[in-house]
Amino acid sequence: MFTALSHADVTFRKMEGYLRTRQLCDVILVAGERRIPAHRLVLSSVSDYFAAMFTSDVREAKQDEVKMEGVDPDALWGLVQYAYTGRLELKEDTIESLLSASCLLQLSSVVQACCSFLMKQLHPSNCLGIRSYADAQGCHDLQRAANAYTMEHFLEVVGGQEFLLLPVEEMERLLTSDDINVPDEETVVTSLLTWIGHDAPTRQRLLPLLLSLIRLPLLQPQFLADLESNSLLRDSVECQRLLMEGMKYHLLPQLRPMLQSPRTRPRKATVGAMFAVGGMDASKGATSIEQYCLRRDTWRQVATMSGRRLQFGVAVLDSRLYVVGGRDGLKTLNTVECYNPHSKTWSVMPPMSTHRHGLGVAVLEGPMYAVGGHDGWSYLSTVERWDPQARQWSFVASMATPRSTVGVAVLNGKLYAVGGRDGSSCLRSVECFDPHTNRWSSCAPMAKRRGGVGVATWHGFLYAIGGHDAPASSLASRLSDCVERYDPQTDVWTAVAPMSISRDAVGVCLLGDCLYAVGGYDGQVYLNTVESYDPQTNEWAQVAPLCLGRAGACVVAVRL
Repeated sequence: MFTALSHADVTFRKMEGYLRTRQLCDVILVAGERRIPAHRLVLSSVSDYFAAMFTSDVREAKQDEVKMEGVDPDALWGLVQYAYTGRLELKEDTIESLLSASCLLQLSSVVQACCSFLMKQLHPSNCLGIRSYADAQGCHDLQRAANAYTMEHFLEVVGGQEFLLLPVEEMERLLTSDDINVPDEETVVTSLLTWIGHDAPTRQRLLPLLLSLIRLPLLQPQFLADLESNSLLRDSVECQRLLMEGMKYHLLPQLRPMLQSPRTRPRKATVGAMFAVGGMDASKGATSIEQYCLRRDTWRQVATMSGRRLQFGVAVLDSRLYVVGGRDGLKTLNTVECYNPHSKTWSVMPPMSTHRHGLGVAVLEGPMYAVGGHDGWSYLSTVERWDPQARQWSFVASMATPRSTVGVAVLNGKLYAVGGRDGSSCLRSVECFDPHTNRWSSCAPMAKRRGGVGVATWHGFLYAIGGHDAPASSLASRLSDCVERYDPQTDVWTAVAPMSISRDAVGVCLLGDCLYAVGGYDGQVYLNTVESYDPQTNEWAQVAPLCLGRAGACVVAVRL
């Protein structure tokens, strides 16, 4: 068997020579005023469009001349040459006509090359145009890339001419997106008013429609009040109604659970970031801190603690993470460290009076509370309060029940201690602390006993998630996927949708308008899986996993 390795190259070079000398050509492509001779066989072997045309019973299959309507002549000539040579020059000023022609001719490799070229050209000044063009051409990868670029660079995009010239349909598309990268909803309003003002006589009538896509209840009250007197909005009854809806959300916080709508759902970039701190991992103690970005649905490691801590607490004060107590594997700690996510620096804070692991930590009306835990000898009912102004700890009233691995959260101006262990068993009981009376009072117990329970609050409700139920003498814990919701108005616990798996020592946090269950222990492995719960739909969904499987991580949200 003899194989000529360069056979294809030599053959196509000869065919290119015949093209240039117009020999053996059997079709002429007519685009505008230009007439381009070619060989049916070559065109059909490269283009599915020409293959379908020349191998079927359509009229063009027999014609000596084929009219190419709506195709740029120069782009067509370039693609005919490509059919013979496999080479094509991509330039910024001709790329769009080349892409249009190659989409028509079904030259998938050329379409891909043109799209890759345009992706590299993306800029705040052109990304909206490229996004719209890619959408029209059906180039889905390019459309997704241009859309992602637009979302990421939104603040720069709104300063460009393309934004001011956007048709109303594209403006609607932007305003409804959860993914635009903005620091707050006020930025979106300002952008809309800038767009309206560019052609106010024509666009002002569109304000009620477009304002209904703004998350008005999430604006600051003063900003809302200023909008009410804005000349563009003042004379519209519908605009004023939407503004009043936003005001009502601020003035009647007790009604917020009933006022939920697409306008109360924050955009992903405005909710801050979620941090998962420490916990137990396969190495018997994680010291890393991971940060979750909701808009990108990704975790990344951002910091490392000074040493190992297990069963500790974390709370957020002034956008800083306070890491409190725990145990280092040998002894129970009373030390406190503070992490600043902006400067990525650590500082040492004054220690608690009591060494505590298994404690719960939360911030209530300014001060931070360290609740219960275990001091290495006994279960604790004592509670300490950190005063950030005086920078000192002091004791407040003790709980009725000692609690370790307790869930602690703040709701309606009170501090709740949920479940935990008291030395003999896991607890169903719940109590709450009023800082104004310095007293703890009992609440309705949960349906299930829970140690290692995760707790968080959402719009007037308290949620208890996961954990374990086992007597102190038992080696086998019963792990829970169960989720219960507490309504302080009725003092009643209700079961809601369970998690996809059982999770003990699960980290729980509210980010935006969803609760997140992070990591935990399933009885065999330290989990890296994360799922989110939407209280409005009562559904759980999987999100991006942690970089590291961990149980007992402290999970908090920080406005960056």
